[in-house]
Amino acid sequence: MNFIVDDDLWTAIGDPTRRRMLDLLLADGEGTATTLSEQLPVTRQAVAKHLTALDRAGLVHVRPAGRERLYRVDPAQLARAVAQLNAVGSTWDGRLQRIKRIAEAIERNNKK
Repeated sequence: MNFIVDDDLWTAIGDPTRRRMLDLLLADGEGTATTLSEQLPVTRQAVAKHLTALDRAGLVHVRPAGRERLYRVDPAQLARAVAQLNAVGSTWDGRLQRIKRIAEAIERNNKK
């Protein structure tokens, strides 16, 4: 299976706080660093840094709203991330099946 893994995308979604932020944004439709920090065990400043990483990876779009910035999940980029995760999972499933077959063959040969 050929696919390209976007390391920036994986780095962005690899952090549990960022994944939680994506969950919150998906549930609420959009949010600001302030509204997100009220729902997370991190400071507003930390949330802002995480949002910057999500924005760089293209996982969120940002628009000004007065003195705040509103963030919304980019569904196409999120779908791309899911597709990459599925592709990697399928690849690893195939590898693990091959390892299992080899181990079973070795076990059969050792019992002879």
